Amino acid sequence: MDRKRLYMGSFFNYFMVIYDSRQQGKVKHKLIDILFIVVSATLCNCNEWEEIEEWAKAKEEWLRQYLELPNGIPSWYTMERVMDVIDPKQFEKCFVEWMREVTQVKEGDVVAIDGKAMRGTADRRAGKKAINIVSAWCSGDKLVLGQVRAGEKSNEIRAIPELLDMLFIKGAIVTIDAMGCQKEIATKIVKEKKADYVLSLKGNHEIIRGEVEEYFKDAEQNGFKDEKILQYRTLEKGHGRIEERLYYYSTDIGWMEGKKEWTKLTGIGMVIRRTEKDGEKTEERAFHLGSVKTAEEYAKGVRLHWGIESTHWSLDVTFREDASRTRKGCAPQNLALLKRLALNMVKKDTQRYPKKSLKRRRFIALLNEDYLDYIFSINFS
Repeated sequence: MDRKRLYMGSFFNYFMVIYDSRQQGKVKHKLIDILFIVVSATLCNCNEWEEIEEWAKAKEEWLRQYLELPNGIPSWYTMERVMDVIDPKQFEKCFVEWMREVTQVKEGDVVAIDGKAMRGTADRRAGKKAINIVSAWCSGDKLVLGQVRAGEKSNEIRAIPELLDMLFIKGAIVTIDAMGCQKEIATKIVKEKKADYVLSLKGNHEIIRGEVEEYFKDAEQNGFKDEKILQYRTLEKGHGRIEERLYYYSTDIGWMEGKKEWTKLTGIGMVIRRTEKDGEKTEERAFHLGSVKTAEEYAKGVRLHWGIESTHWSLDVTFREDASRTRKGCAPQNLALLKRLALNMVKKDTQRYPKKSLKRRRFIALLNEDYLDYIFSINFS
């Protein structure tokens, strides 16, 4: 058995600092051991606590290459209970610090921020609503940069600034849905984070939304002949589906009464999305406020915001996040971060199996210890 790797690697450097609040005289299993087991098992297609325990028992010899495991493999109940005592704020900070090492947000990258409800955490009988996790995703490496808990959907307004405080995103284009379209958030993005923004504009700002909608309605009736309206078009075909997007962005906004209330508000935008599949055609419009200068930048922000939505889909379909019934204390929030950690680690493989799905990669890691070692090496070398 190779003992040279015992507690070696930046995984342990980043996460061994997490404070263990348990009574030390009663502790049988190290906190870092439990974290490593849960992350490894999650990588290997395990989604439930019982599955994690069974996997760890089967892989005890492999685990002992990295861990001491002085009292063997902890029970699934112990692992779940330990995840409840970890301070989520500290855990999330360690995650962000790790992400700063493995990925670097470059100028012009899109950083998409959005919330996701963990539906399995809702308890109707107890009157408890689902926990909402707000995450940031970067288009450059297609990885999650960080997360914070928002509680309920309406609390995203408070959670987004907290998440922004944790991130280094200078030069990026930050995109947020309508819930985050707030003057204070725009100011933080521009002044504190030195980034730009494209914010979705809906009914929560009725007056300015009406002004923007009326502006583009008049422009459309005139055939968008005004040279001050910048234009950009994309056309995608595949799987029997045709999608055309027409982007219109105007920096001629001196007429807007509310312009001064929005820090560095440079332009307003409208995108028309037309799709055709099996002879059925649909058309929809969306409106935005932006601090970017060109239609290309506006289009990039709007188009790449889908990345955070795709990530949420992967968490549900590949990691079965919505199916989780972990509801008590801090465990749901910490488990959500572990899943995002595992998701990032699997996505980091761009050499061995770049064309295989995330689900398939997790299955290979379950069967092949060499591949599991490889995943850890490229993430925490």
